[in-house]
Amino acid sequence: MRVCALVVFTLLSAACDKKTGQSGEPVQSKRVVTLYTERKEHLIKPLLDAFTAKTGVEVRYITDAAAPLIARLESEKEATPADILMTVDVGNLWQAQKRGLFRAIDSPNLQAAIPANMRAADNTWFGLSSRARTIIYSTERVKPAQLSTYEALADEQWRGRLCLRTAKKVYNQSLVATMINTIGEAKTEAIIKGWVANLATDPYSDDNMTMQAILAGQCDVALVNTYYFGRLQLDNPKVALALFWPNQQDRGVHVNISGAGVTRFAKNPQDAQALIEFLATPEAQYIFAEANQEYPVNPAVKAAPNVLAWGEFKADQVNVEAAGVLQEAAIKLMDRAGYR
Repeated sequence: MRVCALVVFTLLSAACDKKTGQSGEPVQSKRVVTLYTERKEHLIKPLLDAFTAKTGVEVRYITDAAAPLIARLESEKEATPADILMTVDVGNLWQAQKRGLFRAIDSPNLQAAIPANMRAADNTWFGLSSRARTIIYSTERVKPAQLSTYEALADEQWRGRLCLRTAKKVYNQSLVATMINTIGEAKTEAIIKGWVANLATDPYSDDNMTMQAILAGQCDVALVNTYYFGRLQLDNPKVALALFWPNQQDRGVHVNISGAGVTRFAKNPQDAQALIEFLATPEAQYIFAEANQEYPVNPAVKAAPNVLAWGEFKADQVNVEAAGVLQEAAIKLMDRAGYR
């Protein structure tokens, strides 16, 4: 966990609300927003600095995984210094929402910038960047014509040729949750059982390892978030892997978001909202998405050229909130199917 600019903050924040100058008149203290974020410092700090330069509002932040940050908010309650929680998957945002850790944001700017399927129905959180969780394949051993849908990865032709990331990670839980939403629990369970039967190895702990397994010849296809491939491709433009967009004849590719909301007990909700609104503007959207090889959620903003080079695709238009609503059902289903 990284703690930035928070020395004695929680102990002294109340005492520093007002200071007395030499004339005896109260001096207003600096405006500050405190952010709990799952995003890495190098991805988010340039934008926070830009917001401060534009508004004069300082941003203090703590980076950690979503679960510890959510647990921290729960335990701190009214005493929390956090004004914003930012996470990298809608499942995490849903967990915070379910625990009552957000407040609704009344923002015409955000409602205009962020599509309805990329934000909470009650406006407690908003997507800020998106990624597809799609099929990746070996360009040396697989032809695109052999691929079609997520469901087809359960077919016999992929026996011993599929790699997956662990079911413990929220990314696959969200994918399965949206499958339940669209095709039902029984069909989804049969598909997941087929995936498990086709595994070449035990599930890996992260997407980078699944891509390396394909390159090593351990398997031929896998599921990854697009930005993992983007990072790998920047390091190795000639890497023998490519993305495939499944389900183009029906619901489309599964997409997910990173996003943020103003915390329930925010001390500075107005400036917190202003920061989220800033992150939804075209200038910030491009930088925010490009830094992590993601897609902007604001439809007025194009992705970075190397991301656009992967080609256009039809995205699943289901509200990403469904991934949170059905998260528990997805976890139970994956367990029943033997997907660990």
